[in-house]
Amino acid sequence: MRLLHVARAFKAVTTRELVRFSRQRGRLLSALVRPLLWLAVFAAGFQNVFGVSIIPPYKSYITYQTYIVPGLLGIVLLFHGMQSSLSMVYDREMGVMRLLLTAPLPRWVLLLCKLLAGTVLSVVTCYVFLGVCILFDVTFEPSGWVLVFPALIASGLMLGALGLLLSVYIRQVENFAGTMNFVIFPMFFISSALYPLWKLREGGAEIVYLMAVANPFTYAVELCRFALYGQFNAVAAAVVIASAIVFFVAAAWGYDPQSGMIRKTRGGS
Repeated sequence: MRLLHVARAFKAVTTRELVRFSRQRGRLLSALVRPLLWLAVFAAGFQNVFGVSIIPPYKSYITYQTYIVPGLLGIVLLFHGMQSSLSMVYDREMGVMRLLLTAPLPRWVLLLCKLLAGTVLSVVTCYVFLGVCILFDVTFEPSGWVLVFPALIASGLMLGALGLLLSVYIRQVENFAGTMNFVIFPMFFISSALYPLWKLREGGAEIVYLMAVANPFTYAVELCRFALYGQFNAVAAAVVIASAIVFFVAAAWGYDPQSGMIRKTRGGS
């Protein structure tokens, strides 16, 4: 295996994802509408998050909007990761996955190219969302825009790897609705995306607090949040990177026809 072959595979998979994304114009709109609704509607109606009323004063309202932007970036990455898993299931049903995985490259390399291609799209969408946030008077320092880039990449890889892992076990596209209910929404709400974790402990929700601490999505949000303010959260970075490796290794094992879940699924069908 040569590096040139890997680069060609990455280019081919990325080009395919970009072409598919460009043809699905509603995909970008839906990816932006969801977090923008949270930013404009939820933040406006949420009261006493930090122990003071958010509306009024206006400054406190802007502060809370700024607080939840990293969480909304996280939900963009999370939904992109889940959509990647949906496309994997669809490709498997249509037979495209079989053609992809029979390429003369190790299977984990092809899955890595798929993961990197999805991460590129998700990071681009996140920056579009940050640009739209300016219309809501929610801004960050230019250095924050630069420093959040590696945080978005690491978080996108982790959540995309989780999507790959889920695609091993989701056998039909119709089952994706269950993923929305049992994976995406619990990960989003049981995290620090919308409220600080110390508020959970202060309110006596110790079990929810412990679940949020164990949630890898929490660390993706905190990694982006610290980066937007020009800081580095070493613990969050370590958890995100370690989780990405674990999820990807598990997904690569699951797609292994010799020992993974794909073999078990075929054997039972």
